[in-house]
Amino acid sequence: MSEITLIKDCTIVNEGIVKESDLLIKNGRIEKIASGLSSEGTIIDGSGLHLLPGVIDDQVHFREPGLTERGNIKSESLAAIAGGTTSFMDMPNVLPPTLTNDLWLEKINIASKNASANFSFYMGSSNENIDEIRAINPLEVCGLKVFMGASTGNLLVDNPESLESIFREAPVIITTHCEDTPMIKAKEKEYSDKYGKDIPVEAHSEIRSREACYKSSKKAVDLANKFDSNLHILHVSTKEELDLFSTMPLEDKNITAEVCVPHLFFSSEDYLTKGTLIKCNPSIKHKDDQVALKSALKSGLIDFVATDHAPHVLAGKSNHYMDCPSGMPSIEHTLIVVLEMVKNGELSLEDAARVTSHNIATRFKIKDRGFIREGYWADLVLVDLNKQHTVRNQDSNYFCGWSPFDGETFSSSIAGTFVNGEHVFSRGNFIKQSTGKQLEFDR
Repeated sequence: MSEITLIKDCTIVNEGIVKESDLLIKNGRIEKIASGLSSEGTIIDGSGLHLLPGVIDDQVHFREPGLTERGNIKSESLAAIAGGTTSFMDMPNVLPPTLTNDLWLEKINIASKNASANFSFYMGSSNENIDEIRAINPLEVCGLKVFMGASTGNLLVDNPESLESIFREAPVIITTHCEDTPMIKAKEKEYSDKYGKDIPVEAHSEIRSREACYKSSKKAVDLANKFDSNLHILHVSTKEELDLFSTMPLEDKNITAEVCVPHLFFSSEDYLTKGTLIKCNPSIKHKDDQVALKSALKSGLIDFVATDHAPHVLAGKSNHYMDCPSGMPSIEHTLIVVLEMVKNGELSLEDAARVTSHNIATRFKIKDRGFIREGYWADLVLVDLNKQHTVRNQDSNYFCGWSPFDGETFSSSIAGTFVNGEHVFSRGNFIKQSTGKQLEFDR
């Protein structure tokens, strides 16, 4: 790789500082950050634009292998790039579930040929695969996914002895989906008895209740404290769960949390207009939860943003409540949603870089990514904070062809995305085919 690119006169947002500068890319990495740079390579005019580190999404479902009628690694990684996401970590609930190291390697092989963004994959957990978990290579595997709530296939871990073994022995960060299954099942029966098949979608936030979330999250935190585990709780959705976390410096935490884009942007009030399109697990809850989650992201109680990007065929999302799958595509709009929070005064630009890139790289100990530093890989996104755009399904890059943000107008736009130094996306167009690299970890 010998491509040289100079981004001139941009405003760099990085590590708590916003400053005008030039940035030189050589051999895929950031060669120099300074003013007045010159180059014989490609020159990109960054005047009027802000340059941020590329978004790192630690929670996606790209549906390959086995569920490719909904999406695949190629299609969804392209959608990621269109939204400024340059690295992703994919979850194990595919077909077959990623419960062995051999199956994990098969996903790596698929991504090595098809992923346009940088990638890593989680190992899944079950009540029976502790030997596979012990064999995980922490230099390559981003983390271990534990479903402590309802899941598909053989991925639900509900045996107390299995849970204790996982929290005691996992060689990588444990990431948990926390909802209490018996509580959910009881609520489903209650609402089915009352409504039959016609359960209103707005009941989702009561069926997948705040109590079910808190009970399961508390259980995970208690286990982590008992075994001094390295725990990260995914997609926190309630204000009550915030009491489980701390604002201490991220580097000092063994227990961290994230909030996902749907829970930041939507509230239960939106079920009336969006319906089952925003049915996801854990459920989108009340307006006061949304406000509390935003505040916690600002304060550091919640450490960063993810998507839980989970595309479904649109026809399936029109089914009756109990037959309607949970999940929605959102990775194309991660940064745009966060920048809308900046416009609304809920975050600063410096916060935006911290919660979409810096903190994910720090928490997972990703090597040479997540910051705009000389010597680091040039995973970058140029944004135009003054160019409005309206989301339309027909413009979506998702394989499933729809977005829960259809019709929403945002104040900012993605002006360009760079993956490993290659300028791959510019103002709505893919300009170069790229191949992502497997993420490496300093552990």
